[in-house]
Amino acid sequence: MKFNPQAWLQLWRNLNGDAAYQRYLRHWQAEHAGQQAEPLSRQAFFAAETRRKWSGVKRCC
Repeated sequence: MKFNPQAWLQLWRNLNGDAAYQRYLRHWQAEHAGQQAEPLSRQAFFAAETRRKWSGVKRCC
């Protein structure tokens, strides 16, 4: 198997969530570009993701 540094970098970015903002922008362009609103800034996106991830109880005990 040949070592491909770009593939490993992309895998790492997907696993640690670093590529999430780029996925959000692609989704926004495809689904919401005709609306008047602008996409979230990178900082606002990650703040919203952190709130979404940690809000509410997500365990049984």
